Amino acid sequence: MHVGSFVLAARFPGQGDGEALHRAVRSAEVAEEAGLDTVWLAEHHFVPYGTCPSAITLAALLLGRTQRLRVGTAVSVLPTAHPVALGEQAALLHIASGGRFSLGVGRGGPWVDLEVFGSGLRAYEEGFPESLDLLLRWLREPSVAAAGEQFGFREVPVVPRPSECLTESAAEPEVVVACTSPHSVRLAAERGLPMLLGMHVGDEEKAEMVALWREYARAAGRPADEIRGAAHVSAGVCQIADRRTDAVETLTKAMPGWLRQGLEAHVTVDGRHRAMRDPLAYTELLCGLHPVGTPRLCADRLAATSERTGISRFALLVEGSGDLAATEENVRRLGAEVLPHLG
Repeated sequence: MHVGSFVLAARFPGQGDGEALHRAVRSAEVAEEAGLDTVWLAEHHFVPYGTCPSAITLAALLLGRTQRLRVGTAVSVLPTAHPVALGEQAALLHIASGGRFSLGVGRGGPWVDLEVFGSGLRAYEEGFPESLDLLLRWLREPSVAAAGEQFGFREVPVVPRPSECLTESAAEPEVVVACTSPHSVRLAAERGLPMLLGMHVGDEEKAEMVALWREYARAAGRPADEIRGAAHVSAGVCQIADRRTDAVETLTKAMPGWLRQGLEAHVTVDGRHRAMRDPLAYTELLCGLHPVGTPRLCADRLAATSERTGISRFALLVEGSGDLAATEENVRRLGAEVLPHLG
């Protein structure tokens, strides 16, 4: 089992962007010290829900500050990025880090980001498969040309080529796809790409999505060993305390304020109505779904999720207290008191 942290660089009420980003960087550095496997970095624009606008840029910083830790994006939003530019950055980090970089990609949402970056609503609603396929070709082929609906250009060489990495057997960086619907599950499965499943869904739904992924992958003719070995990632929340009630109290005091101001700040590109979750009810839901409580309870919860879903990788939000010292302690306890129970 591989346990990592999920870093949003969340700005809690009363905090500034610098404080949020400092906590994000420190939590990643402590994650390596504590023995965690990976740090997954979220990406958001124009909202305090997350103050990191470029997950791949923050990944570069953290890869330079760590020696062993794998760093991944969760996710880089393809509809607001050119897939070739993202592919070049991913290849650069793959080679420069000795293969410690994972590229998570997703559709994002119908936000004003699409207007600001000029990609438009169609890139979100219809363009993701074309963008993903162009990105994968860039990471796997020596030269690439494009003649699609969104992207068209003459053949150009791929520089740097991911396969030129000197210290890693993988020919290209791992690519993971954030999946929230049967359509995105099918998209990932047909390409043999592992899924990143969100923290808002529980074990039963995640198990169903893994089963659906396997069904689509078999139908697409993916190799049996690839299907068996697919390393999907489960996102969740982790808060450790000597008593479960204390862990729950920490999150229910801090997270609703962050969620309220963060979610309310999202603006749709076309004025469409969107329903916002009740922040307190959502926090309570997360506390019930994920490892929140004593170290033993957290370990048992992770083991149960892995057994029920077949997922062996976790990306756990550890900054739910909103406090730097408490976040560092949470990460250290995760490494020292939870991981030993998982083997």
